[in-house]
Amino acid sequence: MRSIWKGSIGFGLVNIPVKLFSGVQNSQLDLDMLDERDHSNIKFKRINEKTQKEVPYDKIVKGYFLKDRYIVLDEHDFEEVKPEKTKVIEIENFVDITEINPVYYETSYYTQPESQGKKAYALLLKALEKSKKAGVARFVLRNTENLCVIHPLNGIIVITKIRFQEEIRDPKELQLKDTVTINPKELQVGLALIKQYTTEFDISAFKNDYSKELLKIIKSKAQGKRATVKKIKTKKAASDDLYDQLMESLSKRA
Repeated sequence: MRSIWKGSIGFGLVNIPVKLFSGVQNSQLDLDMLDERDHSNIKFKRINEKTQKEVPYDKIVKGYFLKDRYIVLDEHDFEEVKPEKTKVIEIENFVDITEINPVYYETSYYTQPESQGKKAYALLLKALEKSKKAGVARFVLRNTENLCVIHPLNGIIVITKIRFQEEIRDPKELQLKDTVTINPKELQVGLALIKQYTTEFDISAFKNDYSKELLKIIKSKAQGKRATVKKIKTKKAASDDLYDQLMESLSKRA
């Protein structure tokens, strides 16, 4: 793997030199858009909506639509607001990672200590594991300030980007307006169903079946054949009554 960032983790007055590596990869198939007639690759151009002519890259500026017109920003404006190009992921505080709602999570990066920081790295890793805490920090990546949590995973320190509060939409407008009554009998069976389905979380048990089956079709078509893929059948309950559906679910799982 090639590192995407070099800097250090700031742990109090201790700086731990590290490299960052992408911890995720896309499992979706990389499909290109083609012209149906000759399978030529589709290319996208930057077109002026008024003249319908292509605009050279060096003639493109950025603007924000405010009220009835665009306010154009120049390089000086971006330099003014650009976060300081620091190379330190400064831990601001420590929290219980279970307190962070999963809606805030974005993407994760693996860290690797530089030779001169291995002991401090090992200390922070061990302290995070023992305390069961995660550090909350900010860092600059590609000229953008990011919020993140620093947590242990399988013997390494992981940096997971999280969203800022203002990036999460308020769900109030989606709240149910009608009052729904759940009787104790229905709740009891619902809890029993959850208990029956409860297992230890094993990520390896979940595969990207869609991409797997699609690749199977692609390989078969390349050989002039048509692949047979498994169809996901929708399960239907025999009754429209909620309690009956729950009881039927319990019996099928048993």
